[in-house]
Amino acid sequence: MDYRKSVRERFEKSLLGEDIEQPVYAVYDFFVQNRRQVDWQGLFSMGLGQINHAPLIRHEHPNFIIEERTVQQEEYLRRDIYLKTERGELHEWYLDNWRQEYFIKSAEDYRIMIHALDDITVYLDETAYWDSEASLGDRGISLGTINGLGKGRTPLMVLQIDWIGLEKWSYDVALEEPNMMELLDIMNEIKLQEVRCAAQSTAPHIKLWENLSIETMGPVQYRNRLVPLYRKILTILRDASKMLHVHYDGQLRIIADQIADLDIFGIDSFTEAPEGNMTIEEAREAWPDKFLWLHPNLGWYYQSDADLEKSIRRAALEAGPTRFCMEISEDVPYDWERTIPVVLNALAQL
Repeated sequence: MDYRKSVRERFEKSLLGEDIEQPVYAVYDFFVQNRRQVDWQGLFSMGLGQINHAPLIRHEHPNFIIEERTVQQEEYLRRDIYLKTERGELHEWYLDNWRQEYFIKSAEDYRIMIHALDDITVYLDETAYWDSEASLGDRGISLGTINGLGKGRTPLMVLQIDWIGLEKWSYDVALEEPNMMELLDIMNEIKLQEVRCAAQSTAPHIKLWENLSIETMGPVQYRNRLVPLYRKILTILRDASKMLHVHYDGQLRIIADQIADLDIFGIDSFTEAPEGNMTIEEAREAWPDKFLWLHPNLGWYYQSDADLEKSIRRAALEAGPTRFCMEISEDVPYDWERTIPVVLNALAQL
């Protein structure tokens, strides 16, 4: 049977927990849009699917504006971003896509951000989701995202990854710096507003771009600060019959039991060692009902065709027979012209 015309159908069956004969292998929309040297149309014709991410909300924020300036610095593009309020302004900057400085660097910066977030209004806006669904057709599926504050993560992760940076974040969260705690409470309330709006959408699957690094957060902070917010988010989404997926590509063993206790539907970009520290077999044992978005280790793509096929078959058999797929979610595979067809062929022959 030719499954290549029904990637969406196979996705939907696996998400529902129905057995599938040929698991899906799909690529993030980011890579399709930004790695133009890859013959994506040729790969789609071979059966590769696509995973789109579509924002479901928008904001009105009367207390701040964002200004951006770019300038070429030798071989790099420097990008400066200014968040401007009546109380003052915050500044971050990048070289190409690499952040060099964060918005929040002092206690006063916390106060500026607190002022900036006052009187924010959140609206449901499904325009991007419906555009995504129309463009994909049967080639894949769209996940709704809550791209509110930061990069669509929960607030503690926004502060760590997007607004403060690891070093200052680590000191301030350990010392429970009062300005940080006040800002975190405000952001958590806004996040719940965002989730309530997203829950009104027609998107059945909603994703948080957590990018969790448990090595820097630790299981105690996870339990005390993230889990309570997750429970509130999950209650809202469960009441609306929505499923929550989280981008967790790191080392999850130390919080595997905590993850199991949450009604999170899917673990996105799950990766074995050395990037992660759980095997697929262990993940399936720990989370028998969760959907596993498996990211084959990038090192696998340096293997011979026979060894790569063996790795893919082993992963699929340990994860399956349902509630999983394989994805290109961290980077485009080495030697993609050879390796992506090998993966597709291995999955077709299961």
